[in-house]
Amino acid sequence: MSNMYPETKTWNPFVGCNFDCVYCEPSFKRQLKRVGGVIGCDDCSNYVPHYHPERLKKIPSSPIIFVCGTGDISFCDRNYTLRIIEAIKKHKPRKPKTFYFQSKSPIYFKEFIPEFPENVILLTTLESNRIDQSTAISKAPDPSVRWSSLLGLDYPRKVVTIEPVMDFDEPIFLNWIVRLKEQGSLEYVWFGFDSKNCGLPEPSTEKAQNFVNSLIENGIEVRGKELHDVKLPE
Repeated sequence: MSNMYPETKTWNPFVGCNFDCVYCEPSFKRQLKRVGGVIGCDDCSNYVPHYHPERLKKIPSSPIIFVCGTGDISFCDRNYTLRIIEAIKKHKPRKPKTFYFQSKSPIYFKEFIPEFPENVILLTTLESNRIDQSTAISKAPDPSVRWSSLLGLDYPRKVVTIEPVMDFDEPIFLNWIVRLKEQGSLEYVWFGFDSKNCGLPEPSTEKAQNFVNSLIENGIEVRGKELHDVKLPE
């Protein structure tokens, strides 16, 4: 259930979000509406934050597991989050797995850092550095808060998702990502344009390419899809 990262499956013992990002409407919300109809779960159909404890012992078989990918885990009760982490610790796969925890409120992860096993990566989405653009399309914390929260987490494995990318101020936005790299915690950046045609204010292809080039020149690995004509190193 993850079209974003290759070799990935989504594991959803918790589902839903109240940030109301406009680009989630044609993707996660619509997807969960279909799933809710099939399994008879009104909360899934309405994208209301809720729990599916019956899934805790059913971790998918995949090299990468996107934890609670059809929602934002910051809306999850802390005790239930601990149950999710404990399920990961008890899981004994035949091959190594990596678990991605992503939130637009990464400060939520702070109290769980001592509990995360080494195969967990923490992620947040930064579509841009521009606060006005963010507040126009989402109730999530503004990008500067997300970035500073992620930077402030004492954790060695982090990823930034710049998808869907919106127009940005390159010196500021680049500095944000470079700061994470200099901290030694940033594993890579995922980059891409809006794939759902939500009418977001996007940068030009030239501006996006220059930004990607600058990331790479600063030793930052860039991965992605929905790149329009932006080129990544092969």
